[in-house]
Amino acid sequence: MTADLPAADPATTAGVPAGGSTPADNPPPDARPAPVTTAEWPTTMTSAPTSVPLLSRAAHDRGHLARALADPAQGRPVRVLTVDERRAVPVHEGVAGPELVYDERPEMPTGAIYLGEADGVVYAAVRGERSLTVNGRAVDQWAGLREVGADLGDLDAGLLAEAVGIVEWHERNRFSPLSGAATTIERAGWVQRDPETGAEVFPRTDPAVIMLVHDGGDRCVLGRQAVWPPGRFSILAGFVEPGESAEGAVAREVAEEVGIRVTDVRYVASQPWPFPQSLMLGFVARALDEELRIDHDEIEEARWFTRDELRSGGGPQALPPVVSIARHIIDRWVAGEL
Repeated sequence: MTADLPAADPATTAGVPAGGSTPADNPPPDARPAPVTTAEWPTTMTSAPTSVPLLSRAAHDRGHLARALADPAQGRPVRVLTVDERRAVPVHEGVAGPELVYDERPEMPTGAIYLGEADGVVYAAVRGERSLTVNGRAVDQWAGLREVGADLGDLDAGLLAEAVGIVEWHERNRFSPLSGAATTIERAGWVQRDPETGAEVFPRTDPAVIMLVHDGGDRCVLGRQAVWPPGRFSILAGFVEPGESAEGAVAREVAEEVGIRVTDVRYVASQPWPFPQSLMLGFVARALDEELRIDHDEIEEARWFTRDELRSGGGPQALPPVVSIARHIIDRWVAGEL
């Protein structure tokens, strides 16, 4: 998908466009999240491009028709993944790498969320507490998508992304947006019903754009947020607003954050990012301006970096981890694929 956006009004590109970010988008310092540590978001400097973003991998059938059954497992045993309050899950260090540890149940547990099946095996998720063993199997660690998502196999990676996303939805949406009444859970965890109006409430996903802005040659723009570990830079990103196209959001967010216009907006790939409920839509775009005019309410710093700097490690102290679509896009651009 390619889109050439019309030139913007100069009055809106000299600084932050009118009607841009709201106070809710940029909370005051005391309301912003705590800094992210390197332990939570590991440092990685070299990686090879992957065919798809690592959290976009999946090897199971979500079985949407089975959700309507009274027993989506249809009498079969179920492998149940426990998700704790920090969205961590039990992990075993196998010979080929980390593996999720499932609780083997003879049937679908009450309150479990149906995830689907693979090779005739049914999978589900439950919210629960940490333990040292699961069904007699040792748990080497409890970890989340950021820590182990890149190293899991396709089946585990897809199931974990789905489980975390649907659990997040349940945790954040316990009451009807129509009447305020506590909802009842239906369709194996995939629908909440308003008991007063009868309306169905479905899981939501917030679209966000993430874009590598380049100069048409060998330079790209990377920025950093103040809450990130020192020296970490990434590509620009922001949420799609109501009534806005993804391409329009790319142009608006770039203008807001670094004060430049873009064209040749091209779609690259997408990736679920359930922190808490986003779908990242990845793009590249060509800059029409060179001078960066940074909105420090949006980002702390932004700079132009060359392919050679990123390839050699002579640029930022750290890039995003390989589990992120940001790194997927950076790696492909450095390799000359974008």
